[in-house]
Amino acid sequence: MATTETQLMLSVGLIEKDVNRDTLWVWCYPSVGSELRQVLLSKCCLTQDGRDFHTFVFGQFCRTWYYITTVEVQEPTALSKVTHFSMVVTAKDFNPEKYAALSRILCRMYIKHGSPVKMMEAYITVLTKGICQSDENGSFLIKDHDVRKAYLAGSIKDVVSQFGMETIILYTALMLKKRIVVHHPRIEALLEFTRVLPALTWHRKDWSILHPYVHLTDAELEDLKKCPGYIAGFVDPEVSNRSDLFDVFVNLSDSVITVSQSAKEAMAMGKLHKEIGQLIVQSAEDPERSDSQVIKDISVKTKEILANLVALANECEDSKITLEGLKQHHFPPATENFLFHLAAAEQLLRI
Repeated sequence: MATTETQLMLSVGLIEKDVNRDTLWVWCYPSVGSELRQVLLSKCCLTQDGRDFHTFVFGQFCRTWYYITTVEVQEPTALSKVTHFSMVVTAKDFNPEKYAALSRILCRMYIKHGSPVKMMEAYITVLTKGICQSDENGSFLIKDHDVRKAYLAGSIKDVVSQFGMETIILYTALMLKKRIVVHHPRIEALLEFTRVLPALTWHRKDWSILHPYVHLTDAELEDLKKCPGYIAGFVDPEVSNRSDLFDVFVNLSDSVITVSQSAKEAMAMGKLHKEIGQLIVQSAEDPERSDSQVIKDISVKTKEILANLVALANECEDSKITLEGLKQHHFPPATENFLFHLAAAEQLLRI
């Protein structure tokens, strides 16, 4: 068992709603800072005035991933005065399925015993041994939850089926490390859609750019603005007026993608984009191809573009591209523009 994998977990906490409809953070182990705790309370559906009930949500704040599982307490249990509770796990890694599976076991233990002690024991066993077994509550093994599975859990084919050739806008924005904001009133739809997008730039395998559940609060926006490029999900429609937050805006419920005025020059489309867009659509529409095969097809094309970029860089002094150097190749204007901005994103540009 790789120690590093077990050490990705940071904390486990409990939020309860009681018969008086009060919602409180009641327990955590080992600890959660006050700012993060406020964010976690705001993400928990129990604090949101009886609006929608969400069994599982996840997100990222200050480079910490959080996973919140919420259950309704069915009588009779050891939790006599509690109507609902949320299990909050924080970790260093993106792996929703892993932490949902662990949280389900911890929730069952809490319902059965009515005290966090057994739950804490199970959490520590996972932390030290990577495993937690109990006959009545099910078993959990960290090694069953490979990170690649988490990266491939969403459906790229669904994204392409919704946006068709416009998927190239998302691909270009991700390649150029731009800021993508996605809006949908339903958090479940946001989580499902946004988690897939980093797979369009599979060569980076970087899910740290994903912030799938953001509120328009100062603390969260300040954290978001520290990231040069990101995918951020919002349920608040007000985000559409916050052009300071995005280069590309995705209205998910209406299937509309808009490029902001300030990003239009860098995001200008040409023959190369059309070619990549067609490849993405053809691959995704092929019923014989799985989601992971579609990701591989896109990745092969990306690697070809990057190999050409590196070859261009190698012709230049210090292996860094300049605009003058690019101009000597007489690329079509949109291709030249894309390669110039891509070189900047890939740190191959001489500044």
